[in-house]
Amino acid sequence: MWSETVLAGRPAWQHIPSGVIFRRVPGGTYRMGLSEAELAAVRAIERNGGVEDTLEPFFADAWHSQPVREVRVESFLMARHPLTVAQVRHWLPDYEDDYVTAETSAARLEDDLDDLLEALPFRLPSEAEWEYAARAGTSTLTFRGDDKPGEDQLLDDFGDEQLSAAMENAFGLVAMGSAGELCADVWIPGFAGAPIDARPRAGDGSRVVRGGAADVYPWQGCDEWLLLLASTRYEQADFTAVRPVAPLPPQT
Repeated sequence: MWSETVLAGRPAWQHIPSGVIFRRVPGGTYRMGLSEAELAAVRAIERNGGVEDTLEPFFADAWHSQPVREVRVESFLMARHPLTVAQVRHWLPDYEDDYVTAETSAARLEDDLDDLLEALPFRLPSEAEWEYAARAGTSTLTFRGDDKPGEDQLLDDFGDEQLSAAMENAFGLVAMGSAGELCADVWIPGFAGAPIDARPRAGDGSRVVRGGAADVYPWQGCDEWLLLLASTRYEQADFTAVRPVAPLPPQT
């Protein structure tokens, strides 16, 4: 079912039936959440005239990503990029996507979401796993640093391998933050009492979404770049992308 290969100079694992490429995310411990250093970096961007709109709503909602806490993450496999339209059709042959024009673009699921999640042999990442993978060993606003990210950091079509390779982070994952990606956790504002072992928080209601900067492209000057921050989280609404995770395959 799995084939080990090398892609863009890094080890990768391909799920043979669907063709989905996974990267190994190493285990480790990290500081999850919106830190004071990150808040200071956002304020510096604001102070230097780098914002188009008021950031008051962002600062008012900062507590949704706090308190910062240390989380332990075990190693796992994560899809290199969100499932594309073509990949979703492996499980849902009749899937149609009104949001994209290419089969190599990230699929946005609405009515078909539950059917896909039921059909997938994989699971959704917990949001602790997602943020850990997005940060890729960093503690800055994005894995690229504390500078304001721009539209040049968006990638939504993965048909060009050279472009995809250029958009990888240190874990070999592409375009973390571009699409709004669904996590396994139920939406709960803030991290008070959240697990420290990267387990998802269970319960009734909508789930957590991470990322989404490409979902509002072209940007309208409402500081959509904030959706590229590793710590940005919000409640599920409308369509969403899926970047599945899996256990490490057995060694042969």
